[in-house]
Formats: sequence, structure tokens, C-alpha cells
Amino acid sequence: MRTYLPKPFLEAPVLDPAFQPEQINHHFALLINPFYPKDPHSSFGKHVLTPTLALTSIAASTPEHWEIRYWDENLLQGPPPVAPFPQVVGITVHLTFAERAYELSRWFRARGAIVVMGGLHAISCPNEVREHCDVLAIGEGVQLWGEILRDIDGGNMQREYRAKFRKAYREDPAPRRDILPAKGFLTTTSLNATRGCHNRCDFCYLSTEGLHMPYQMREPAQIAKEIQADGQPYAVFTDNNLGSKPKYLRELCRALAPLKMIWSAAVSIDVSDDPSLVKEMALAGCTGVFVGFESLQNDNILGAGKRSPNTADYARRVRIFHEHGIQVNGSFVFGFDHDRPDIFARTVDWVEENRLECATFHILTPYPGTPLFDRMSAEGRLLHRDWRLYDTAHVVFQPRHMSPEVLAEGYEWCYQRLFSHASIWRRRPADARSVLPYLAMSYLYKRSNRFWHYLIQYQLTATVWRPLVEWTRLRHLRFREELAGGKDREKRAASVVSASV
Repeated sequence: MRTYLPKPFLEAPVLDPAFQPEQINHHFALLINPFYPKDPHSSFGKHVLTPTLALTSIAASTPEHWEIRYWDENLLQGPPPVAPFPQVVGITVHLTFAERAYELSRWFRARGAIVVMGGLHAISCPNEVREHCDVLAIGEGVQLWGEILRDIDGGNMQREYRAKFRKAYREDPAPRRDILPAKGFLTTTSLNATRGCHNRCDFCYLSTEGLHMPYQMREPAQIAKEIQADGQPYAVFTDNNLGSKPKYLRELCRALAPLKMIWSAAVSIDVSDDPSLVKEMALAGCTGVFVGFESLQNDNILGAGKRSPNTADYARRVRIFHEHGIQVNGSFVFGFDHDRPDIFARTVDWVEENRLECATFHILTPYPGTPLFDRMSAEGRLLHRDWRLYDTAHVVFQPRHMSPEVLAEGYEWCYQRLFSHASIWRRRPADARSVLPYLAMSYLYKRSNRFWHYLIQYQLTATVWRPLVEWTRLRHLRFREELAGGKDREKRAASVVSASV
């Protein structure tokens, strides 16, 4: 399959060097999600599945006398708007788009705006980020944003603000979805019911030095009310692991079931320890789960410090999801120290054998501040520190048992194989009634990247996709009735939306 990557997905929009604002509009703040280059091997559609929750969450803590605007450069609508010109610009910073964030900051600061930067990269590399902004926010942005704006009002703005993730998560206000360009996303209902994870994998950003995020849960009724308020038929939980506390997940499912909507979430495979919980998820509207299998080799799982069932039991657990009509998007990481060149074919063969509806592949990436980064650095295995390439699609370290070139080629081959016509057909569901929606999901998710380009550029994402989502919802309601009635043969609800959270 030929990769397709048009210029708008590769290059950030140009900032006008000649522009000068006529005036700075006080009490006006602009929140920016910077552009990042897209991986041609994955679906462009996943970038507009939901809006960034970080910015809509901090927007909710904006003082009432401040006006707020949201801008996501990845919606292909050009550079951030400058009329009216903001007094304050808030930029979330991730290492893969740090350079673009710094470029935006230089441009706005040169024209008189106050730039506030926060996000994961501000936690892992504060000394670097500090050099590119007026205010550095380290930690929980919802706590800090309102304080920063009030200090600007009072003329006593600080250079740096810090907040720990200790405040009760249920006390956070609901995200400001009213500021979103709703036409640009498949759904605007992205939300977190929980924060944190019971795992501390050495490659995960949650293991970043200085990041202490205890597992917290919001009230199930609070989540149900938030979903109802947005009025969307489909919600995406962007929690790190929605199933870390099985008892809580069961309570949440019971609160969601009366809403008659559909949703997807990221969970760890051990949520299938109790099949009755998986059934509760299905009855509550869960159509898909994103599962971090990471590897099919136990040595890799143990080496990463992840608490997970034996990999030999993965297939049985996938069947539990399928028996309850829940699609599985499996996440796999290549480049662990126990991986050899045969890992690529073995992984895709397993995906096909177990009929996973989708899979997401990643190249092991040592994020700065994590134990993996420290170990790779101490062993002299980092190839460079160009953060733009630390995106899990490029090899940035020396693998143990293969060359960087073999790892890169294997990663690319996996996507080519998985999204081939033959592989899509081999992974079709056993239930004949579910084949058509499964094929629609498979082809719309990845093999329609040219289609996605125009949907995004012309803001047609919601117009085209929401009727398909509503069809899925109605179909799933019928499936739930059968499931509740005790029908136990394998049958899938087959959503047209992949669980790509």
C-alpha cells in the first residue's frame, strides 16, 4: 500500500512575519494545540476523532470576565487567528511538537502577547520550555490557569507556577466544549472519568520523573450528566486506563446504560478477569476498547514493569470482548530488548488469527524523564535528541537485537500488511451480520486517508461521520437487547468507529 502524505499533514501553517496587531485585546486568551506532522502509516482520521481534553479542561477554569478561544492547527484551517489579538496565549507542549510550540511562542511574544506554556513536556523538560515562554505552568493546568490570569489582572504575574495532581479530581469543572469547532471532530465528547493508572511502565509518560499522579475517580453520575449535556451519540474516554478499579468501572457502566449512547475507552487486558464486567461494559454502550498488549513476549512485559496477565492468555481474553460485541484495537510496541526481527510477522499473524478489528503499532520511544530514557542514555543507545522524531513512528535509539533500519522497516511492513485487503478480510467477524459495518470501519479508518484529507480541510468530519455513528448506536441498542436476553453465541455489534483513543 502506497503511503499518502499531503503537504498540509507534513508542514505547519505559515506565520505571517509582517503582521503587527493594531491593539492587544485585554482579557482575551487564545488556547492553541500546535501542529504536528502525521505518520503516513496510520489513519489521519484519528487526529480528528476528539479534541484535546487538556485545553478544554483548563478553559473551564477561566475567570468569567475573560474571553477564551480554542484553536487546533491540526484541523487544517491555517495558523492561529489574530483578530482580535490576544493578551494571553496558552500553548500545550508535547515533545513531538515542541519546536512548533516554540515557533508560535516567539511569534506571539514578539507582538506583545503573554505566552503561557504547560503540558507534559513542561514537566519532563522544564528548563528547556522555560526559555520559550513568559509563564511556565508545571503540573495540573486546571488549578493553575485561573490563578495565572488573575495574577496578570493584578499585575503580579509570576515566572513559574506549580500544582500537584492531589486535588480531588471530582471537583474539576466540566470541560468547555462550547468553545470547540464542533464540525471538525467526529465527536466533541472526549472526557476522563479517571486519572492515572495502576501500572507504571518504564516507557510510559506516567513514569516521568516529577510526575506523581495518583489514581482518582470522578462520580459516575457526574460523568453521565456531562455526556448528556454535550448531546452527542458517541463518547470517547481518554483515560489512561478506565478499568484500573473494576468496582468503579461497574458503577460507571450502570450510570451510563440509561443514556443509550455508545462509547469507547482504553483499558488494560486484565479488565477481562471478570467476564461479567465486560458484559456490563457492553450493556452500557461500549463498542470498542483500545488495549495496550505492548508485546506478545512475557520477558518484554516484565522488563517494562507492567503488571499484566501472561501473554499466552491474551487470545482467550480477546474472545471475551468479542463475545460481548466489543471490538478490540490492540496496541503493540516494537524494539524491546527481547525483540528480534521475527517479532513483526509473529505479531501480525497473531492479530489476524485472533481477528482483532484494528491494531496500532509503535516503535519503542524513550520519552525524556522516564526510566527508559535514563537507561538508554546511560547505555549510550540514544541516536539523537531531536524531539520531533520522538513520536513512536521513528527509531531514535539502538535496538538490542536488530539494526535501527530493520526496526523501521518492520514497523512499516506491519502497517502495510495489516491494512491490506487480504488482512482486512481475514480479520472479519464470524457473525455474518457484522461483516458490513466491520468492513466500513476498516476501510474508512485507514484506507481512506485521501478522503480524510478533504473531510478535515473542508470541516466535513461531523457531517459525514455522525450519521454513521448514529447508525452504529441504533444497531448497538438492538444488540444490547439480545445480550441482555442471554444469547451467548459470539456476535459482534461491529461499530464503524475504531477504538483509537
